[in-house]
Amino acid sequence: MKNTFSTLFYLKDERKDKNGKAGLYLRITANGRRTTISMHRKIDPEKWDSRMNKLRGKGTEVGEISNLMTNVRHKVYRIQNKLFDKGDPFTAQDIKDLYIGKKDKPKMLLEIFNEHNKQMKKLIDIEFALGTYKRYFTTRNHISEYLKTSYNMQDIPIRDVNLKFIRGFEYFLKEIKVCNHNSALKYVNNFKKIIRIAVGNEWITKDPFYNYKIKFKTVERDYLSQEEIDELINKEIKGSRLSVVRDMFVFCCYTGLSYIDIQKLTDNNIVMEIDGALRIQANRTKTKSKLGIPLLPPALAILEKYKKHPKVINGDCLIPVLSNQKSNAYLKEIAEVCGIKKNLTTHLARHTFATTVTLSNGVPIETVGKLLGHKNLRTTQHYAKIIDRKVNEDMKILQKKMATEKKNNKDLTQKN
Repeated sequence: MKNTFSTLFYLKDERKDKNGKAGLYLRITANGRRTTISMHRKIDPEKWDSRMNKLRGKGTEVGEISNLMTNVRHKVYRIQNKLFDKGDPFTAQDIKDLYIGKKDKPKMLLEIFNEHNKQMKKLIDIEFALGTYKRYFTTRNHISEYLKTSYNMQDIPIRDVNLKFIRGFEYFLKEIKVCNHNSALKYVNNFKKIIRIAVGNEWITKDPFYNYKIKFKTVERDYLSQEEIDELINKEIKGSRLSVVRDMFVFCCYTGLSYIDIQKLTDNNIVMEIDGALRIQANRTKTKSKLGIPLLPPALAILEKYKKHPKVINGDCLIPVLSNQKSNAYLKEIAEVCGIKKNLTTHLARHTFATTVTLSNGVPIETVGKLLGHKNLRTTQHYAKIIDRKVNEDMKILQKKMATEKKNNKDLTQKN
């Protein structure tokens, strides 16, 4: 990045005093960013030569102002040279701070990010999930790479982050890191939290995200039909590793639990109601929402299947699940064995619970939201849109069927 630096004295004509005089200021520009320093002098605008950048005429006042400007300019250039020789990034504001004697080191973006991530790491499984920490860790690394690639800088003062920087970061994520639109905006959203911390601590006075709107694109979530669920349940699968992953997936389909929540389940999470029915009682890891999920027959059958497993007997779990990474890998094998063309993941099972198992069977959307642990009904409403789409598809099939029957009846009538 090419370093540029310039100074300019000027009058603030809009701030004339009662005698018609205006204040003299020095404008400092470094790498395209500006700041100003007041000279605490009032000058008659009629005597100021803006083209020559000096006071016209001769006399004591002209000599004093001329000497003042020369001394100030020399001092500012000495400060700029020292900062340049150090090789560290600096701004016009840094020069001003040193000129007026303000020696506080500016808050740097990555320093703030590092401190945030350090604190978050200590709160894993207390306030944050490990996955959340990993996303912020990755966001910090993307910011660091963006600074090196686009600004040739190791770090940047937080006060120098502006709208251009934010939009540039979004472009960098999409173009260089090849993130899709929603993934890129999730990283930008994580970055936004760091800016909010800076605003809250008054390290910056203006939020650079003020004119930046984060708009995620609607993604159509896939799910399994009842026929596909039945195929999974009834398919004879050889090998314990695939079998346990299949059972874990089906259990998710009938409980709506995420992988991390199933992994943490123990016998203590199974509660019997007054009527003898069993339900899962737990806190969702992601949102800390309280869950109370009735155990449907397919889910109960899976718990019964594994109740004599050593890990279950020891009280470590209810289902001996594998790691999430291995589970997703084995689910691809299972999908192929069952002839399912969809990309099976542990999260797709949660979508299946919301659509096929509950909403499609008339469970009210408010109840589904509570079962899923959603804090906002709008999150659940997306699944209702999927059901609407399915209804439309089913109606088109019915219309086509009725049209065929009508044609067949017409042809039969004509023959008779």
